[in-house]
Amino acid sequence: MKRYDPAEAARSAVSAAPDRPAVSVLHDEAEGRLVVFRLSPGQKVAEHTSTSHVFLSIVSGAGFVTGGEGERAVDAGEILALAPREPHGMRAGEEQLVIAAFITPRPGSR
Repeated sequence: MKRYDPAEAARSAVSAAPDRPAVSVLHDEAEGRLVVFRLSPGQKVAEHTSTSHVFLSIVSGAGFVTGGEGERAVDAGEILALAPREPHGMRAGEEQLVIAAFITPRPGSR
């Protein structure tokens, strides 16, 4: 069994640029990937698609997630399920937003 702490992973996540969300890959194998995103106020992950199932767990904060039915507000404790090829994105509102994304299977593994 492997144990992960998404809040700690979010604190130590690294951003590719100051205006980009910080990202930490916690688990990565053919059957699935676990990624934590830390978005500062106003930051976003642009809408995109995946050939995999994507499950988003709102770890802390509040913000917005876009799915096939448009954008909706999200709060800590919620879990969202997105179908393969369903467009999705996320953005922080006025506070930091931490999201754990479970992606299965790992993109490109099948």
